[in-house]
Amino acid sequence: MLKYWVKSTEALKNLRADTRGVVSFEYVLVAACIVTAVVFAFGVDTTGAIATKLSSSISTILAKVNIT
Repeated sequence: MLKYWVKSTEALKNLRADTRGVVSFEYVLVAACIVTAVVFAFGVDTTGAIATKLSSSISTILAKVNIT
Protein backbone atom coordinates (compact mmCIF):
# COMPACT_ATOMS: atom_id res chain seq x y z
CA MET A 1 0.00 0.00 0.00
CA LEU A 2 2.88 2.36 0.75
CA LYS A 3 4.22 1.76 -2.76
CA TYR A 4 0.99 3.15 -4.31
CA TRP A 5 1.06 6.14 -1.95
CA VAL A 6 4.58 6.99 -3.02
CA LYS A 7 3.74 6.57 -6.72
CA SER A 8 0.63 8.76 -6.45
CA THR A 9 2.42 11.51 -4.51
CA GLU A 10 5.27 11.50 -7.03
CA ALA A 11 2.77 11.70 -9.89
CA LEU A 12 1.07 14.68 -8.24
CA LYS A 13 4.40 16.41 -7.68
CA ASN A 14 5.31 15.93 -11.35
CA LEU A 15 1.90 17.19 -12.44
CA ARG A 16 2.24 20.29 -10.27
CA ALA A 17 5.70 21.04 -11.67
CA ASP A 18 4.67 20.54 -15.31
CA THR A 19 4.13 23.93 -16.98
CA ARG A 20 3.73 22.90 -20.61
CA GLY A 21 -0.04 23.42 -20.73
CA VAL A 22 -0.09 26.66 -18.76
CA VAL A 23 0.57 28.95 -21.72
CA SER A 24 -2.19 27.51 -23.88
CA PHE A 25 -4.62 27.75 -20.95
CA GLU A 26 -3.69 31.42 -20.54
CA TYR A 27 -4.38 32.01 -24.24
CA VAL A 28 -7.82 30.42 -23.81
CA LEU A 29 -8.55 32.74 -20.88
CA VAL A 30 -7.44 35.81 -22.84
CA ALA A 31 -9.55 34.77 -25.84
CA ALA A 32 -12.58 34.26 -23.59
CA CYS A 33 -12.10 37.73 -22.12
CA ILE A 34 -11.85 39.29 -25.57
CA VAL A 35 -14.98 37.51 -26.79
CA THR A 36 -16.87 38.64 -23.69
CA ALA A 37 -15.76 42.24 -24.18
CA VAL A 38 -16.83 42.20 -27.84
CA VAL A 39 -20.23 40.73 -26.97
CA PHE A 40 -20.77 43.39 -24.31
CA ALA A 41 -19.65 46.16 -26.66
CA PHE A 42 -21.57 45.12 -29.76
CA GLY A 43 -24.31 43.04 -28.18
CA VAL A 44 -25.69 39.75 -29.37
CA ASP A 45 -27.81 41.54 -31.95
CA THR A 46 -27.98 45.27 -32.75
CA THR A 47 -28.65 46.33 -29.15
CA GLY A 48 -25.06 46.88 -28.04
CA ALA A 49 -23.75 50.36 -27.29
CA ILE A 50 -21.26 50.46 -30.15
CA ALA A 51 -23.64 48.84 -32.63
CA THR A 52 -26.37 51.36 -31.78
CA LYS A 53 -23.97 54.32 -32.11
CA LEU A 54 -22.58 53.05 -35.42
CA SER A 55 -26.06 52.52 -36.81
CA SER A 56 -27.22 56.01 -35.84
CA SER A 57 -24.00 57.57 -37.18
CA ILE A 58 -24.34 55.83 -40.53
CA SER A 59 -27.99 56.90 -40.75
CA THR A 60 -27.00 60.50 -40.02
CA ILE A 61 -24.24 60.44 -42.65
CA LEU A 62 -26.55 58.93 -45.27
CA ALA A 63 -29.19 61.55 -44.54
CA LYS A 64 -26.64 64.36 -44.94
CA VAL A 65 -25.09 62.96 -48.13
CA ASN A 66 -28.46 62.43 -49.87
CA ILE A 67 -27.31 60.07 -52.61
CA THR A 68 -29.79 59.89 -55.49
